[in-house]
Amino acid sequence: MKIVRNVCKNLFLILVSFISVFPFYWMIVGMTNESKDITMGKLTFGNAFFTNVTNAFEKADLWHAFFNSAQLAIVITFFSLLICSVAGYAFVVFPSRGKEILFMVLVASMMVPFATKLIPMFRMFSSMKLLNTFWAIILPAIGAPFLIFFFRQNTESFPKETIEAARVDGCSEYQIFARIYAPMMKSTYAAAGIFAFMASWNNYMWPLIALQSNSKFTLPLAVANLAADFNPDYGMIMVGIVMSTIPTVIVFFCLQKAFVEGMVGSVK
Repeated sequence: MKIVRNVCKNLFLILVSFISVFPFYWMIVGMTNESKDITMGKLTFGNAFFTNVTNAFEKADLWHAFFNSAQLAIVITFFSLLICSVAGYAFVVFPSRGKEILFMVLVASMMVPFATKLIPMFRMFSSMKLLNTFWAIILPAIGAPFLIFFFRQNTESFPKETIEAARVDGCSEYQIFARIYAPMMKSTYAAAGIFAFMASWNNYMWPLIALQSNSKFTLPLAVANLAADFNPDYGMIMVGIVMSTIPTVIVFFCLQKAFVEGMVGSVK
């Protein structure tokens, strides 16, 4: 009976693994085939890889869109971690009468659908003359309510005795944050960094509205434009999708251990 149970469990895991991996396999196979082969459902590797890559970089200029996405993702991730960690730290460490009310407002803002914010954001950035600039993408992203909430909840488990001891030793609040808090919360920073990077890298709706020139398009917008053609080249589209996937996969696998520790709120 135990052997049968183990066999069934392994078969189930193999099936689930196959279902999970198959889209990635089909995506990689697709970038080596011509458009007609992809539409016919060909599942074996072809010989059009170099043609698709050349078309993607020269005709569609996906490399420029990739650079725009990378630039935005790096800047947004850095400033998001800085600003949101400072906010989360302040919510816990510094006493204030209205901080709980402010925190409840912050949590409530997470429940507002993003689509309802599009028109107010568009009008606000239009009045500030920031539409069609990267600032229109960066500014709304660097103070993400979820990341502030995430840092605040993890800071609750931070040993307050360490902060008090540092204050007794004469450390300023800036020194405590930079030399004690940040190094001890590196797992939380790693988890938040993955969230911030992936949110920026995959951001589509707001850049679609805020960015109007092709030279400023991010990779998701460039790939979507390829798919919107009257006669789309699916080989080029698959190259763009693979380009969109690889950075997030690399970031996650490099930080996966710290990500798990950060999600459970560990402090080292």
